Amino acid sequence: MTASPATAVPSFDPAGRRPAGGLSVSQLGVGCLSFGAPQGESASQEVQDTMTALHAAGVNYFDVAPMYGLGLAEQRLGEFLQRVDRQSVVISTKVGRLLEHSPDGTITGARFDYSYSGALQSLEESLERLQVDTVDLVLIHDVSPRWHGDALELRYAEAIEGTYRALAELRSCGVVRAIGVGVNDWAILERFARDGEFDCFMLAGRYTLLDHSASDSFLPMCKGRDIAVLLAAPFNSGLLALGASAQATYAHAPPSEEILARTARIETVCKRHGVSIAAAALQFPLAHPAIASVVAGMATPNEVRANLQNCATALPSAFWEELKDARLISQAAPVPSWRAVS
Repeated sequence: MTASPATAVPSFDPAGRRPAGGLSVSQLGVGCLSFGAPQGESASQEVQDTMTALHAAGVNYFDVAPMYGLGLAEQRLGEFLQRVDRQSVVISTKVGRLLEHSPDGTITGARFDYSYSGALQSLEESLERLQVDTVDLVLIHDVSPRWHGDALELRYAEAIEGTYRALAELRSCGVVRAIGVGVNDWAILERFARDGEFDCFMLAGRYTLLDHSASDSFLPMCKGRDIAVLLAAPFNSGLLALGASAQATYAHAPPSEEILARTARIETVCKRHGVSIAAAALQFPLAHPAIASVVAGMATPNEVRANLQNCATALPSAFWEELKDARLISQAAPVPSWRAVS
């Protein structure tokens, strides 16, 4: 009898669940920022089709925020939630900004507010837009130097004394199941971990193929304290999805020559092994034991299909070994593994 050829078993099922602060989240999560961007009836239908495709594939973790489309992303997610079993979806939203309204009720912008009352008001308004009685996870949003500059210390104190206290009380009463912080600065998250008791942290773009800065102290700390990490922006805002092209951005800005050159070197290794750079970008963070979910933006059903495929495709161990040998990723970085079956 002739043996069947070996088949690679993927490392990750994008719909596979991992624990996160008492929740069970899909290994691939969806960031809902793009759901608040397009306007019009056809755009709204495409958003609904995108969420339907995600849900049908078993992706259960949806992350949203009031400022995404100034409430529109939450409204659209709320419409979707009316069509599915609420228990089949894990929702996180954020507090730290309040939407502002004109006298006629039109939403005109958002302002930072990390007070106790501001947190309660923000969550109440989010629940109305989402058309739910509760959400699973609430994250304190954007307490970082990028947003607050010289006012960071004042804002941080306000967040600990106000927002954190409000969320901790809501958690103790069972109104929300888990609380955390969402920023793109791992050092601030380490500080929050010292000053409060958090279940989850959402970190954007700081443990990717191009940025390992969270790996030395932050990720080990989270693993040791049983704080689940939700890794947002795995494509570093586009560069790791599109590759080293003129259209790609890095951290929402044009990439430096050094970053472009490094991306091009990674692409060269990808091509040598027949690997999509987007697949490598999605799978690399998921290999770290501290990370519960990689949260990517998906604006269309086609993007959903592409991300599902990229997450589930088995990548050869030789690919990761070459990235390490070329010092394109850390020698110590955990990498996905797969096994061959006949």
